[in-house]
Amino acid sequence: MKIIRKPAEAASLTDTWHRDGLTVGFVPTMGYLHPGHLSLIQKAREENQRVVVSIFVNPLQFGPKEDFSRYPRNEQRDLALCREARVDMVFIPSAEDMYPSPLLTFVDVGSLGDGLCGASRPGHFRGVATVVAKLFHIIRADRAYFGEKDAQQLAIIQRMTRDLDFGVEIVSCSIVRDPDGLAMSSRNTFLSPEERKAALSLSRGLFLARQSLEQGERSMDHILKIIRQELDRECLVKVDYVAAVDPESLKPVAGFPEGSARRVLLAVAAFAGKTRLIDNIRYLEECI
Repeated sequence: MKIIRKPAEAASLTDTWHRDGLTVGFVPTMGYLHPGHLSLIQKAREENQRVVVSIFVNPLQFGPKEDFSRYPRNEQRDLALCREARVDMVFIPSAEDMYPSPLLTFVDVGSLGDGLCGASRPGHFRGVATVVAKLFHIIRADRAYFGEKDAQQLAIIQRMTRDLDFGVEIVSCSIVRDPDGLAMSSRNTFLSPEERKAALSLSRGLFLARQSLEQGERSMDHILKIIRQELDRECLVKVDYVAAVDPESLKPVAGFPEGSARRVLLAVAAFAGKTRLIDNIRYLEECI
């Protein structure tokens, strides 16, 4: 396994692989790897001849009052997990190498970044799209793997890739959950036992909402009320948003006309104590 820290060296190695006719799968991460990340790496390993994982806590996507400085980091643990997963290259650049001079060029994601997490984290998705664009240019992968837990991020990356003709296939991968339903996140390490128990209200509310959809409910007001009621049961949980949106456009969905397909992303963000968590479910039922 190659450990590379300089962008030019990473680009040179992937160029060599491509000249040799090898396909490259890419998993961008901020490190502190968990089984969710490892599921992306496993899928990349199955579908490509070479696999690259990047580890970079991107300062552009953190606001001034957010948790950049305390975001969990453990490089040696991450490297050991990558070796075990048979990763071919781990790219660990510094902020100085990624942004060697004051950055003047950014990727503007338009209205896709305004709602959901973007409403309370202004500039976040501009930072995400900018760093992913840079990583795509450096790694030049055939396929890039993203988890569906970050649903807004996934929709933005998919649209950016189409709009800017990056030529990389975006592979979306299902949310990985702990046995009790909590969506895996590097930030889960911040939760106390009491906060973690309270955080289960996110997935519990979403699962109850999905059950209601499966039973024929069409009112999004009712569906969102189900989720909020579960969140409100927990005094340690403070809601940021609960929303029903189209999975691609991220525009609000109010309901389903009779005879139409039911297609919706139910998304929630909330604080358990001081830790901000997100979760979602996708629901699609074709009209027969």
